[in-house]
Amino acid sequence: MAISVFDLFSIGIGPSSSHTVGPMRAARMFARRLHNESLLDSAASVRCELYGSLGATGHGHGTPKAVLLGLEGSSPRTVDVETADERVEQIRSSGRLRLLGTHEIPFSFDDDLVLHRRKALPYHANGMTIWAHDAQGAELLSKTYYSVGGGFVVDEEAVGADRIKLDDAVLKYPFRTGDELLRLTKETGLSISALMLENERAWRTEDEIRAGLLELWRVMQGCVSRGMSREGILPGGLRVRRRAAMTARQLRAEGDALAHSMEWITLYAMAVNEENAAGGRVVTAPTNGAAGIIPAVLHYYMNFVPGAEGRPVDVRGRRPGVADRAA
Repeated sequence: MAISVFDLFSIGIGPSSSHTVGPMRAARMFARRLHNESLLDSAASVRCELYGSLGATGHGHGTPKAVLLGLEGSSPRTVDVETADERVEQIRSSGRLRLLGTHEIPFSFDDDLVLHRRKALPYHANGMTIWAHDAQGAELLSKTYYSVGGGFVVDEEAVGADRIKLDDAVLKYPFRTGDELLRLTKETGLSISALMLENERAWRTEDEIRAGLLELWRVMQGCVSRGMSREGILPGGLRVRRRAAMTARQLRAEGDALAHSMEWITLYAMAVNEENAAGGRVVTAPTNGAAGIIPAVLHYYMNFVPGAEGRPVDVRGRRPGVADRAA
């Protein structure tokens, strides 16, 4: 099973791995291809059309925003989530877009970004096509991309039964099922985590692996912290009010965190889900829809399990004990 933990768990933005993360990556891929083929400076216009589910629910999932930011060179991993909406509004109001952040072209939010609500492409529900033309209207490049889930993107050259090319890395302990994984742990005497670490060495050094995992954990911690502190109405037009911050205050007021550990683990997941809905930075685990589960379990472990290493500093600036470290 040659797939890395960093493929399953990747840093992105909300609210959807298939409708936000994938389209941003696809649009960025298109802009980078223009650059790599020395076509960027000749581009005078760009048009993007979204099909199927991307077209039908794109506005609610932030797909237009993702496409525009991707064309400007932003990556889901590093895009500034605090200024993303402001940048999109600037593109809309000015009618100007900067391909890869350097080459400015005219862009009409209404005419050059089309959402087809009842039209689909043949190979997947989440399809999009992007065109670039020169000043005379001649086509420079066109590409069709499919956002196939979890932030993964393939183009029209890779569609068919195997839409995602399998990684051919040679793992030390390959397995395909949970039973095979458990058999390997018995045969080798390794724990699941130790065995997976050996497999991850097919792609990275141990130092790189550990640093990468800690970065994922830092993003998860930041996401929970933001979600537990921010209030207001979530975007999307349904007027859904954030609840995590209020719930956190109520649980802190209860005093005995250990007695309410299940409420805390629910709160951690809720905080991530609200940040995801708000277009904040999350870790796809392995999708945005499931992004709250792993952070919630890890925060429960760190805050409620005696002996957990690296106990976090709580909101009052001290290192809490088992009974109250959840705050």
